[in-house]
Amino acid sequence: MARNSRLARPVRQVRQTAQDTRAHGLKQDGSLATGPAQRPKPLPTATVLKAALAEPGLDSRAQAALDKYRAALQALGNLTLDSAEGAMAAATHALHTATRELEELPLPASLGAAVAILQELFQDCADVIFRSVLIGGRRPALVLMVDGVVNAERLEQNVLQPLVHWGEPDQVPSTAGALKVWLESVAVSVQQVEPVYRVGQVVDAVLNAGAVALVDGVAAGVRLAVGEWKQRSIEEPVAEGTIRGPREGFNEILQTNISLLRRKLRSPHLKIEQLTLGRVSRTPVSLVYLQDIVNPGLVAEVRRRLQRIDTDAIIDTGMIEEFIEDQPLSLFPQIGNTERPDRVVAGLLEGRVAILADGTPFGLLVPVTFWSQMQAGEDYYERFWVNTAVRWLRYQFMIIALVGPSAYVAITTFHQEMLPTNLLLSIAAAREGIPFPALVEALIMEIFFEALREAGVRLPRPIGQAVSIVGALVIGEAAVRAGLASAPVVIIVGITGIASFTFPRFNLGIAIRLARFPLMVLAGSLGLFGLMVGLLGILVHLCALRSFGTPFLQPLAPLTWTELKDVLVRAPVWKMKYRQRGLQAINRRRQAPGLEPEPRGNGS
Repeated sequence: MARNSRLARPVRQVRQTAQDTRAHGLKQDGSLATGPAQRPKPLPTATVLKAALAEPGLDSRAQAALDKYRAALQALGNLTLDSAEGAMAAATHALHTATRELEELPLPASLGAAVAILQELFQDCADVIFRSVLIGGRRPALVLMVDGVVNAERLEQNVLQPLVHWGEPDQVPSTAGALKVWLESVAVSVQQVEPVYRVGQVVDAVLNAGAVALVDGVAAGVRLAVGEWKQRSIEEPVAEGTIRGPREGFNEILQTNISLLRRKLRSPHLKIEQLTLGRVSRTPVSLVYLQDIVNPGLVAEVRRRLQRIDTDAIIDTGMIEEFIEDQPLSLFPQIGNTERPDRVVAGLLEGRVAILADGTPFGLLVPVTFWSQMQAGEDYYERFWVNTAVRWLRYQFMIIALVGPSAYVAITTFHQEMLPTNLLLSIAAAREGIPFPALVEALIMEIFFEALREAGVRLPRPIGQAVSIVGALVIGEAAVRAGLASAPVVIIVGITGIASFTFPRFNLGIAIRLARFPLMVLAGSLGLFGLMVGLLGILVHLCALRSFGTPFLQPLAPLTWTELKDVLVRAPVWKMKYRQRGLQAINRRRQAPGLEPEPRGNGS
């Protein structure tokens, strides 16, 4: 009972403060007035708004920037299809420069001047709404928003109605700080109120699903969090299905994705830094890490690579990946991507950094290794014996997917003595009458199989599955009957295709699929010697790769025996006491010692 009374006391104080504010009004600095305020007789609404929104004389800097912007727009409008490329580039550059100068202007105190600048920037933007209001019927103000991305009902009930029916219009503060305090504590009821001081800040706030309130006589605006993006519900990731484990995946809304991480990591050490990438798209990007685990140098390096990106738009994290990876010309991915929040959380707990972007359900994880990309989502949710067996199965099928067709071509072309006599006679009989050599035959079948797989992905899902399966059966059988391909090649290509589906990560799987084509050419030209040369080249390349400074093949290259318990095998969870040394986490201990389960003994 006493606890409830202590909790109720601050609530009564807040209510009393609001009542005092409405009764006595606010001073210009935001403090309470000492006596009751006398409300003057209101003027006609149309007269007040017309006088406030009439464009007054701008200061010299603002007028020059506005004139420069109008001239750049006029020059851009004069371009035609026959204009020279140099003239088009110059006009575009002039417009970008003028826009940048206009956005760097401080907000003028005059509402008419602010509206004049903002109307120029949002010219021909039919979805941008300038809603003029009179606070209490006397104080001119403006609410700027984008139609379709704000919650109209919440805006009307929590912002517009309280402002229009405010009883003391002459007591509205004239400074940004006091205006913020007045709005969030008395006038409106929205979750977040944030002051903005420059024209560019107003533009960013409006375009990022917010509304901005401007009051005449205040050289600043206030961002009101009333945005409501339309979003897809949280669903199970299609590309990363799992048998056991969480079934939720990221969607296209950045704040929703961050909330999924917050729900799994309820720690104040989970830090989220906000960046904006793309000159045109202005895509919000979040840098996520655990402060008490990750190496600060890794965070600084990721931040530096992100900040150097200067491009028109960032549509997906795949574009960010190409800008920040260590060796962009490599076939193998050096940055992990995932739709699963639990995989991102696991990476953060190992000392990695996550990158999330608005508008895409795929997050990035850095650094990664080759072995971490061979691990599936449920590798740590099932018993370790099962996961170890499945992991070895993946490694075996990875080798088959890489060298299967190449080994067949090399052996049947150059090294027939390696085959048993019965098998050699069977292959020779199957190849009798085939007009192509083994290399050309294998290349044709592999290309057709890849085309069928791509068609199955692009077509609607029910039709795509039928096309990929039936197409492979029909074309393979028809090719064998027509004498264009032998049955062994069809079998080899089919096994290779099945093996390529066992990769947990699509980007690593497609890298292996592409790498087997040059290996087939080497095997068809030089036999097993060419195949070994190709494999050694791939191995040397993988050893030289780095992912944000971390060796791509560690802990096998360089070799660290104590860390192999999560590479070739999957040790029990209670055995993995430390994080990988190669990630250089500042806190390597993952759990307390002595967590191995033990029976109590004597049947008790």
